Amino acid sequence: MSQQAQRHEMTTKPVVYRLAEMDAVKVRRDVVYQTTEAGVLTMDLYYPPDPKSQAAPAVIIVAGYPDGGFERMLGCKFKEMASSVSWGQLAAASGIVAVTYANREPVTDLARLLEYLRQNAGDLGIDPSRIALWASSGNVPLALATLMQPEARDYVKCGVLCYGLTLDLDGGTGVAEAARMFGFANPCAGKTVRDLPQDLPLFVARAGQDAPQLNEALDRFLSQAIACNLPITFANHPTGPHAFDLMQDSETSHEIIRQVLAFLKFHLREH
Repeated sequence: MSQQAQRHEMTTKPVVYRLAEMDAVKVRRDVVYQTTEAGVLTMDLYYPPDPKSQAAPAVIIVAGYPDGGFERMLGCKFKEMASSVSWGQLAAASGIVAVTYANREPVTDLARLLEYLRQNAGDLGIDPSRIALWASSGNVPLALATLMQPEARDYVKCGVLCYGLTLDLDGGTGVAEAARMFGFANPCAGKTVRDLPQDLPLFVARAGQDAPQLNEALDRFLSQAIACNLPITFANHPTGPHAFDLMQDSETSHEIIRQVLAFLKFHLREH
């Protein structure tokens, strides 16, 4: 059986919104960012079709699942999913270098990736002071934990969280239970909204038809974030299922995707 035939159908679904410039995006594949006794880990970089003379901002598409488990579950690495590829193309078509990557240990490998990007920013053509994190679903806890790190506050300018598992607040246990069931990293266990930087812009997209347990945690997160007066941009898709950016080709889905891209462009602009 071919690798393609073994892949879960979900891995073949691209984002339902397109930009004409996506077809002209330049891709550097399998750039090594870490070498260990277990082998190398690589990343793919999606570059704007017409790069400017100055370094471009970058967005990392966060992988919260270890690739070993992800491949066993869905048949490919996270960076090989059509969704990761098409979000990378969308970001690059919007003037932002997008980074997707392979991993073994989600928490430490994301930290190492960020370190590599900043240390090699000149060769990679990115601005090390203008980085964003984009995460969806079970990848969100790792993004949140990274956004909470004091050392990230100098260069991570914003975060996008799409229909995600967030934090177990007010005695909730749904995120921890889902992490145990599905195998994603949950390094912000025990953290609260107050552990996030007070001035870090976040875009939160909610799927109105998502699993009740997921939205219960997300709704508590949003309520507390607003109570703390965090700079939250919120988009609710009332009829959207989980992964509506892949699963529902509607104008509402398109509009929220456009909002995400506009949010990234605004907060990663040069000052």
